[in-house]
Amino acid sequence: MSEQLLGILMLCLLCLAILIGFPTAFTLMALGVIFGYLGFGGLVFDLLVQRAFAVMTNDVLIAVPLFIFMGYIIERAGTLERLFRSIQIGLGPIRGSLLIATLATCTIFATATGIVGASVTLIGLLALPAMLKARYDVQLSAGTIAAGGTLGILIPPSVLLILYGAVAGISVPRLYAAAFGPGVMLSSLYLLYILFRVYSNPKTAPALPKEERDFPVSVIAMNLLTSFFPLTLLIGAVLGSILAGIATPTEAAALGAIGGLLLAAAYRTLSFQGLKESVFLTARTSAMVGWLFVGSSLFAAVFARLGGSALIEQWVLALNLSPFAFFWLAQFVIFLLGWPLEWTEITIIFLPLFLPLLAQFNIDPLFFGIMVALNQQTSFLSPPVAMSAFYLKGVAPISVTLNQIFRGMYPFMAIQVVAMLVLYYVPELALWLPRAIYGAGTR
Repeated sequence: MSEQLLGILMLCLLCLAILIGFPTAFTLMALGVIFGYLGFGGLVFDLLVQRAFAVMTNDVLIAVPLFIFMGYIIERAGTLERLFRSIQIGLGPIRGSLLIATLATCTIFATATGIVGASVTLIGLLALPAMLKARYDVQLSAGTIAAGGTLGILIPPSVLLILYGAVAGISVPRLYAAAFGPGVMLSSLYLLYILFRVYSNPKTAPALPKEERDFPVSVIAMNLLTSFFPLTLLIGAVLGSILAGIATPTEAAALGAIGGLLLAAAYRTLSFQGLKESVFLTARTSAMVGWLFVGSSLFAAVFARLGGSALIEQWVLALNLSPFAFFWLAQFVIFLLGWPLEWTEITIIFLPLFLPLLAQFNIDPLFFGIMVALNQQTSFLSPPVAMSAFYLKGVAPISVTLNQIFRGMYPFMAIQVVAMLVLYYVPELALWLPRAIYGAGTR
């Protein structure tokens, strides 16, 4: 069997193993070692050691566990509940204040943690019972929580963008700067949709009782001072230091982790048990990402050595696709991959197959990465998998059905598709800020 056929068989077996449910990282390593040995002998073992060492010494990846720890420790500090309550009190007189407070909380919390499952679960526990008690429309309430909880995939400090930067060789600060515009745009589109629904049909969000919406200015100010401002100050310091070039993403992530600990201590919610859980969850998630990187790095190297990458590139080029057709074909494939796979697996395993082709079609890898992040948010809301729906269903009252959650998410998924189209035709939404701060280029 020729080396190229070995490479294609290797890729097919990977897809089959993932669909069956084998552990992805170890499947990648096993296939890499087996097919590497079949293709070029014992050299594959040297390659395995080199790839593992390269991942261990990758400075960019150090930011991953630090940002994850920051998110977990802030989550366990009770910050989210304080934040939601302070925003809701401030917006009390506005119709649909609980929906707007939910979206605002999700947007702010997205800048503290990119963990979609944690965001949707915590917001669901906190906001959904309050909205149901206020007789808000169930579908609109569920859709707002499910969609808002996915914003951490795109909005910095997104872990997905760190991984994409490591895979594509793109500066993470540039990716963060590029993600701000699309992130704000998407959150604003969500807000406009909520306001339209609320004011076109007041029954979807009845006015809250007087005692829940009229508060003295002093109470509003004190709540904002003790919850909203400390968290936004921490987030501003972390992201501001990255964008200003004062700190690398790794250094800023360390600052965020320390700031999260200080915030929890200030709220008197820092406990040994909470710290232990945060460290354990961080280690588990980081280990998964690290092994995925090792496995995918070995798999990609063997696949390229066998000629599989060149064969795929030749096949795609033989289709004579236009840059427009290739761009949207790639996005459609990534969207479909979002059904059976996590965003980490898509970013680390499958995006490297597209990256060598971007230059052939004159597509900016920085812009492509931002569109991929926006696309993967869409996959969280699209049936039949739609992980956001299942996260929310797991904490929702029994009266809220999965079908209601799905129906509530459909408009937000349509909004995300609109946002992708807007970003494609107005790329300056993503490219202006990194160019203004860092100049032209991707590094």
